[in-house]
Amino acid sequence: MPTYDYSCDNCGHAFERVQRITENPVKKCPKCGKLKARRMIGGGGFILKGGGWESDLYSGPSNRAARAKKSSDSDSSGSESSSTAKPSKDDSSSKPEKTSGGKSDS
Repeated sequence: MPTYDYSCDNCGHAFERVQRITENPVKKCPKCGKLKARRMIGGGGFILKGGGWESDLYSGPSNRAARAKKSSDSDSSGSESSSTAKPSKDDSSSKPEKTSGGKSDS
């Protein structure tokens, strides 16, 4: 649920509320009790909580291990990196297969 910032026009009290998006904004100030509170425009903070996310937005330790392996492979690959490698001429995986009407040519 999002956290909304509020400010009271009467007393100037600033406060936050965790509310559902569908809830109506708070009108009553918790400090002075007047119906002068209004929702402020906030920065829209985005926080990933829990053990399933990393700070680089990839999930879990399994992806961390895969990224570490990939980076170590590219470091030890020599002069030609995997991103600049060209497929060989006999590599048929880069050419799309022609099919007619969804039927295979088997």
